[in-house]
Amino acid sequence: MNGPAIILVQPQLGENIGKTARAMLNFGLTDLRLVAPRDGWPNPAAGPAASGADTVLDQARVYDGVAEAVADCHHVYATTVRDRDMAKPVATPRQAASEIAAMRSADEQAAFLFGREASGLSNDDVAHAHKILTVPVNPDFGSLNLAQAVILVAYELHMAKNETPALLPAHPDGPAVAGETEGLHQHIVAELEPRGYFRSADRRAIQERTLRNLVLNAGFSSQEVQTLRGVIKSLVRQRR
Repeated sequence: MNGPAIILVQPQLGENIGKTARAMLNFGLTDLRLVAPRDGWPNPAAGPAASGADTVLDQARVYDGVAEAVADCHHVYATTVRDRDMAKPVATPRQAASEIAAMRSADEQAAFLFGREASGLSNDDVAHAHKILTVPVNPDFGSLNLAQAVILVAYELHMAKNETPALLPAHPDGPAVAGETEGLHQHIVAELEPRGYFRSADRRAIQERTLRNLVLNAGFSSQEVQTLRGVIKSLVRQRR
């Protein structure tokens, strides 16, 4: 696959998937991932709308959930224009493209999450991202369709390819992929559950999102994730 992944979360119309593929291929992106498309996949309406970008559609992968779609990714950006009830760094497409270009030599996988046409990404979707991506559009009229949002990101990624010098990775062994950090999150939740941490059923979803954000915002390496999981196992074993 070439370049960062473009992930469409529960896309509704096949035409929008096709237009997204067309936008991607114009700037050399081919890694398209679909999370639970409403009308299933393949979708006969996608091909004509892609206007020849069939290679992107043919290689598109389908996932049941966001966690599975980003499991191999080191850096995940969630595109949204709405305020969220969680603390995450915010970047523009240009800033994100610059960050990704600087890390190309480290062979790290990045991904961009795009939400449903009607409602965008949910808070649970955004919780799987390391950063929020926001386009500085007209505050009085911020209405981008799905393909337009994708092409803004794809253009900035293309322009940044040869303009940003490579940087050394923050961790010698590389940052953890999303599947590893999600495993740490689930490990923490599993050990907190029997100890009564989640006392209120109404607040549990917020508490779990906060814990997931704590893990993601820390920027752990793969080795650090494994070390922490070993620490948790040791503490639990000794207490038992």
